Amino acid sequence: MPLLTQQIPDENDYSLVASLDNVRNLSTILKAIHFREHATCFATKNGIKVTVENAKCVQANAFIQAGIFQEFRVQEESVTFRINLTVLLDCLSIFGSNPMPGTLTALRMCYQGYGYPLMLFLEEGGVVTVCKINTQEPEETLDFDFCSTNVINKIILQSEGLREAFSELDMTSEVLQITMSPDKPYFRYKISLLKPSTKALVLSCKVSIRTDNRGFLSLQYMIRNEDGQICFVEYYCCPDEEVPES
Repeated sequence: MPLLTQQIPDENDYSLVASLDNVRNLSTILKAIHFREHATCFATKNGIKVTVENAKCVQANAFIQAGIFQEFRVQEESVTFRINLTVLLDCLSIFGSNPMPGTLTALRMCYQGYGYPLMLFLEEGGVVTVCKINTQEPEETLDFDFCSTNVINKIILQSEGLREAFSELDMTSEVLQITMSPDKPYFRYKISLLKPSTKALVLSCKVSIRTDNRGFLSLQYMIRNEDGQICFVEYYCCPDEEVPES
């Protein structure tokens, strides 16, 4: 991406530099967690995690591994900032969300550090657009303390089966009971909190469903991007109530 490289004077000034030949490999994953306006971004040498939360009851995490990017460099141990996810997605699709066949939009993303904007350099067909998005003080995200040793139920299945099940649900109902074992406890979950996860379900090929001994629900979606690489989106949801003994 020579044009994009020419646009950046000194990359050593940046805490984070990431490049993609196909911007949709990032935007598609971010759309899967876009149910609130703002998100918190965490970057380490392993990749980027983008977190969205609602009402301290549901959390969505999109994981984009470093290997997805054609170039990925983090100068510090970790880089964290909060950003308007709606604006970010608008910028990533500035050349259109449905490009002509065979046409790719390339992305170079740079972040200088605390207080600086996130810089996006997008190139398509020799045309370069530069976007600057203001970043904000990162807020502390919820720790659901979802530990594998406390998992009492786990199912891994092809996403198609779960999509069929969700399509038959009455989404106007208030709660949904998920039963994976004949043994108690059983828990119910607010459908309004689970609805956003269907965005990731539509994109995914496999899904892991887990509950722990507190009734917390984990939905982990495996999503294959346009280049055949694997990314993960995970939703955590608090239980609404424990189903009483009958």
